Amino acid sequence: MEKHNGWTNYATWRVNLEFFDDGAGEYYKTPEECRDYVESVIEEQADGLALDYALAFLSNVNWHEIAEHMVLED
Repeated sequence: MEKHNGWTNYATWRVNLEFFDDGAGEYYKTPEECRDYVESVIEEQADGLALDYALAFLSNVNWHEIAEHMVLED
């Protein structure tokens, strides 16, 4: 995969931008916590085919990179 704006890939960059860049996810420090947070928000807002596509998109996210970024911003 090709890097995107310094992140592993587009999915990682976009999820960080939409869910964590404004500090909303500041309490999520592990990859699992970050993933669970994003999945819970998406599951509240989508269902059916849209949910399936969103979850498939999330499978490309480098959750370790996002969690590392969250810890470094503290």
